[in-house]
Amino acid sequence: MSVRAAPTARFPRLALFDLDGTLLDSAPDMAATVNRMRATRGRGPMPLEELRPHVSRGARAMSAAAFPELGGEVPPETIREFLDAYELELGRSGAPFDGVDELLRAIEDDGARWGIVTNKPEYLARQLLPMLGWQERCAILIGGDTLAQRKPHPLPLTHAAAVLDVEVEDCVYVGDDERDIAAARAAGMRSVVALWGYRLPHEVPAEWGGDLIAETPIDLHRADRWPR
Repeated sequence: MSVRAAPTARFPRLALFDLDGTLLDSAPDMAATVNRMRATRGRGPMPLEELRPHVSRGARAMSAAAFPELGGEVPPETIREFLDAYELELGRSGAPFDGVDELLRAIEDDGARWGIVTNKPEYLARQLLPMLGWQERCAILIGGDTLAQRKPHPLPLTHAAAVLDVEVEDCVYVGDDERDIAAARAAGMRSVVALWGYRLPHEVPAEWGGDLIAETPIDLHRADRWPR
């Protein structure tokens, strides 16, 4: 009687990732950005660790943190100023988190594909790809302004799957913000909470409803550790 070998675990056919706080530690670039803005107002620099928890929430949240006197009401011209300053700092100090390059290579070696779904404006995210050597490797890039909706709406995720002709059941989305997990759940897509990313002290990732919580990118280097 022959014994059939157990099938080898494989990565999801499409692994989708958030960018800031998931693939890329962009907080140093963001800190340089808000400190450019503060310098023009005669203010001293904001410490990196004070800004870091706000990075995944975008330009509005970071501007609000850098200028608390705004009371959270950030005018459009300040958002534009932030984006223009960030474009000057883009990729200068940030870098992939430890273990990310190996993770992406493991996915590729398995014959699977990976892509990026971010709320960062597409024109900024697209400039980063060649800086990171990802322009030929990333199967799809969707920014916060690519479509009519952005996360936590599921459209960016379902659109990515549709463009690449992959069923949502064969996709997994990895992100460090509650909006990422909400978007995946609404799309019918499995999700991974990236604990190595950015979040505020009061946030409880275990309550977000992700299918898996990963401490570091290294936790995802093996295909059998991904949610099924």
